[in-house]
Amino acid sequence: MDLDLLSADELEALMNPRIAVAEAEDYIADYIQRSAEARERLQGRLDIAYGDTPLQNLDVFAAPESGNAPIHIFIHGGYWRALDKSAGSFVAEALVEAGATTVMLNHDLCPSVTLDDIVGQVRSAVAWIHANAGDLGGDPNRIFISGHSAGAHLAMMALGHDWESDGLPPDLIKGVVGVSGVYDLAPILKMSVNDDVRLSNDMAARNSPMLHPPATSAPLVVAVGQQETKAFVAQSKDFHQVCMGAGLDCQYLECPGDDHFSVLYSLANPISGLCGLVLRQMSLA
Repeated sequence: MDLDLLSADELEALMNPRIAVAEAEDYIADYIQRSAEARERLQGRLDIAYGDTPLQNLDVFAAPESGNAPIHIFIHGGYWRALDKSAGSFVAEALVEAGATTVMLNHDLCPSVTLDDIVGQVRSAVAWIHANAGDLGGDPNRIFISGHSAGAHLAMMALGHDWESDGLPPDLIKGVVGVSGVYDLAPILKMSVNDDVRLSNDMAARNSPMLHPPATSAPLVVAVGQQETKAFVAQSKDFHQVCMGAGLDCQYLECPGDDHFSVLYSLANPISGLCGLVLRQMSLA
């Protein structure tokens, strides 16, 4: 599917999940409830600051055998303008139980900041986690990331960063799983989302992983729900092809029966194919 050929109305119907999925608000309410229950069980360290604004914070759920556990960072979706790490805590349970110290990451939201700012905040957070890994109960040499929707975009932007220019290991991130991601930002320019995100053509281009596949030897998984709209499936298929063309270790997965929101339940399910790939990246399955 060539998304460039779609009208603004067509893009809104296909790439705005709150329109495309009738039960979107029910899903989000369920995320929040499941996550509150998960935090009670996990008893993590909440709202740790990594930056100097209120939303530059993170929650840490340490692995049972913490100290040298792999660290898994999860970045929430919400089109860079909505939602919060607290709605995704339920994703952490399977990862913690398998032996990963799991970090739920927040960032400032548009329109208070730009997408350039958010990408920079996520990269700063990853560097902060690397520097403070021991205190968090994890191994700084085993940092992995996953993200959902806009969070998948941010995960790929972190992977594509030149970490060596910051005096950090070039292979700081050891693996990434993008779930139902937005990898080509050009369509956003036509959508109502951009009233808040305020992308320009240049900002969309420099923040599109599709145009800048990461130069990495780290394994990637590009996953999408089988029941998602053709536009979201196309974003994932096309990005996978770009990564393969760049010679990257990239696997494509369509999650059976999942839409844009139910796919997070698969990520949280230790017996699902998606969660299995996340755990295998970390050598926990």
